[in-house]
Amino acid sequence: MNVKPFTISYTRSPVDVQFVNQCDVLEDENLTDDNKVQTTVKKRDNKNNEGKKKEEKYYVNYKVEPNRRTSKSPMSPPNELLLKNGETKNETKKNGIISNDEESLKEDASNERETWGKKSEFLLSVIGFAVDLGNVWRFPYICYRNGGGAFLIPYFFMLIFLGLPLFYMELALGQYQRCGAISIWNRLCPMFTGLGYGICFVATFVGMYYNTVIAWAVYYLFASFRSEVPWSHCNNTWNTADCVSVVDGYNVSLVTNNSMLAATEFYLFRVLEDQKAYGIESVGSPKWQMVLCLIAVFVIVYFSLWKGIKSSGKAVWVTATVPYVVLLILLVRGCTLPGAKDGIIYYLRPQWDKLLKVEVWLDAASQIFFSLGPGFGTLLALSSYNKFHNNCYIDAVATATINCFTSVLAGFVVFSVLGYMAHITQKDIDKVAMEGPGLVFMVYPEALATLDGSVFWSILFFVMLITLGMDSTFGGLEAVITAIMDSFKVVKGRREWLVLGVIIYCFLGSLPSTTNGGQYIVSLLDRHAAPIPLICICFCEAIAVNWFYGVQHFSNDIQSMLGFQPGIFWKICWAFICPICLIVLFILSIYYYDGIELNGYVYPQWSLAIGWTISSISLICIPIYIIYLLIVTPGTFKQKILRMIRPSSIPSHIEQDKSRHLYDKYEISSSNVGTTVNTPVSYNAESISMYSPHQVDKNQDTNDSV
Repeated sequence: MNVKPFTISYTRSPVDVQFVNQCDVLEDENLTDDNKVQTTVKKRDNKNNEGKKKEEKYYVNYKVEPNRRTSKSPMSPPNELLLKNGETKNETKKNGIISNDEESLKEDASNERETWGKKSEFLLSVIGFAVDLGNVWRFPYICYRNGGGAFLIPYFFMLIFLGLPLFYMELALGQYQRCGAISIWNRLCPMFTGLGYGICFVATFVGMYYNTVIAWAVYYLFASFRSEVPWSHCNNTWNTADCVSVVDGYNVSLVTNNSMLAATEFYLFRVLEDQKAYGIESVGSPKWQMVLCLIAVFVIVYFSLWKGIKSSGKAVWVTATVPYVVLLILLVRGCTLPGAKDGIIYYLRPQWDKLLKVEVWLDAASQIFFSLGPGFGTLLALSSYNKFHNNCYIDAVATATINCFTSVLAGFVVFSVLGYMAHITQKDIDKVAMEGPGLVFMVYPEALATLDGSVFWSILFFVMLITLGMDSTFGGLEAVITAIMDSFKVVKGRREWLVLGVIIYCFLGSLPSTTNGGQYIVSLLDRHAAPIPLICICFCEAIAVNWFYGVQHFSNDIQSMLGFQPGIFWKICWAFICPICLIVLFILSIYYYDGIELNGYVYPQWSLAIGWTISSISLICIPIYIIYLLIVTPGTFKQKILRMIRPSSIPSHIEQDKSRHLYDKYEISSSNVGTTVNTPVSYNAESISMYSPHQVDKNQDTNDSV
C-alpha cells in the first residue's frame, strides 16, 4: 500500500468556530504490525447540488502502542474511542494513566458544579481570605521599619508586578477549570499534581496554629465581659513584683529593665501560663480553657463549611464586613487620643535612604505575597464555583486593591494607638512598637485598658480579630476540602463527613499549641509551615501554567471566558517576572535564615530541624509524584515524559458546551490535495496533543505519538 507524505500544521482560530469538515480515522484490519497501524482519512463533504457525497481518501502513517487502539480521530476529543462494532466508549485518565472508564466521565458530566448564589458572596469570601491578621499585626510594623511612607513605593511595585499577576492567574485558572488544587493539574500538566498535595499540607499545617491564635482572641473576648478588663491592674494572682500598670499610674522613675506592663503579664502568665513551660523543650500540658476556646473556634468553622458555599457564603457577610466597621470605629477613636498624631507621622515619615537596601524590597515582596495569599489553593477553590463568564479580571484588581487599602488603613489604626502609648509611657515609639501576637495581645490591650469604656473597646477589638481570622480559616480549609472532593469519588456526596474529618485532623494537630508553651510551637509553625514552601509552590505553579501548559494557551482560555485576551503586560509577568521574583525570594529566604528567637529565647537546633522537616513535607510531594508517574505510566521513557507534561483531560463543562470552547485549526495536506479541519482543543496521549502549542513535525520520532 502506497503512503502519501503528509504534514500537520497548527494554528489558533477564534472563539466559537464550528467544524468545517469531519474526519474519521479507521483502522486498516489488513495490517498485523503491532507498532504501526495504517489509517485511512476519509473526508465527507457535500460539494454538488444533488446532495451526493464526494469521497476522497488520504493515507497517513499513524503510530500507536502495541495492543492499544487508535482514537476516532487525531483531532477528536480524548474521551471517545472507536470500537470494532462502531460504538464509542468513554476514555478518562487517573493518576496520569489512560483508562476506558465509561461511567467515570458520565458522572463527571452529569454532576453540575455548585455556583455562588451571589457575586457579592464570592467577592466577600476572597476579600475575607486575603485580609487577615497579618494586615493588622505585620504590615504596619514592616512599613515603619522599612522607611515609612517610602516603603509604599516598593510595596506597590511588588503588588503590580508580583502579587496581582499571581492573584489574577489563580482566579482565572480556578474559574476556567472548575476544580480543586489536586485534579486541576491533570488538565494542565499532570507531572505537577504533587503541587496539589503540597498545597493541602500547607493549608492544614497553617490551620493547626492559626486557629490557636483565634482561640487566644476568643479567650480575651470572654475575659472582657467584666466590669473592668482583667489586665488593667497589677493586683492579680498571676502578676509579679515587676508589674507596672498604666491605669494605676506609670512612674517612669520606678521602671526597670525587668518591668512588664500589666497586659503583658496577663498574656504570658494568665492566658498562656508561660511560667509553667521551659521553652520548646518542655511545653507543659494543654490548658483546658484554651482547649475549650479552640473547640468553639472549630465548631464555628465546621458549621460555616459543612454545606459548602451555601453556608460559607452566608457566614462571610459577617466575618468579612465586621472588621471594616471596627477598624473605622477604632481609627476615629485612636485619632482623638493624645500622641496619636506623632504615631501616624512616625508611621508614614519617608526615609528615602532605606530604598537603597535590598532587604526593604524583599520585605515588600514577602508582604504582598503572603498578604494576597496565592499558592494556598484557596483562590483556585473559591473561583471554581464562579459562573463561567464571570469577569475574574475585575475581581482580581478590585480585591487586591481592597486588601492593600486595608493594610494601609490598619497602619493608621495601630500607630495612632502606639503614639498614644508612647505618650503616656514617655518612651520613643520604636520602643513600644512590635509585630505579631505581641502587638495585638500585649500593646494594644494595654492601651485599651486606659480608655473610658475599656470593656466596650476591648470587646470590639477582639471581635475584629476573631472575624479577621475566621474568614481566612474558611478559605484555607475550603481549599483542602474542594481539592479532596474533586479528586476522590469516595467522598462525593459526603461533604459533611469530609469536613468533619478535616476539622478533627486540624484540631488534633492544634492541641500542642494549647499547652503552656504553645507560643513556641505557634512561632515555629508560623516560620516553617507556609512561608518557604509557598514561595516554591507558586514558582512551580507559574512554570507549569505558563511554560508547560503555555502562556498563550492559558490566555486563550481566559479569552473564552471574558471575550478578550490578557494584555502583553500580564503575559510577561506570568512567564518571566513572577518566576524570577519567586525563585530569588526562595533562595534568599533560605540563605538569610538565621534561626528563630522569641522574647530572648533561642530555639535549639533540633527544633529547627523539625521546622525544616515540616517545610519539606509540603515540597517533597512534588518529586515523589513525578517519580510515581514515571513508574506507573506505560510506554518508553520519552512517551512517559510526553504524557506527564501534556494535559490528560479537559473540563467536562468545556466539552459539553462547544460554544464556550476555543478551536484549534489543523491543516492536513498531501502532494495532491489538502483539507482544513477545525477541532476542539483536546488531548489524547495516544494521538496528537491538541494542547501542545507547537507544530507537529512529520519527522517526529517513531516512539512518539503523532
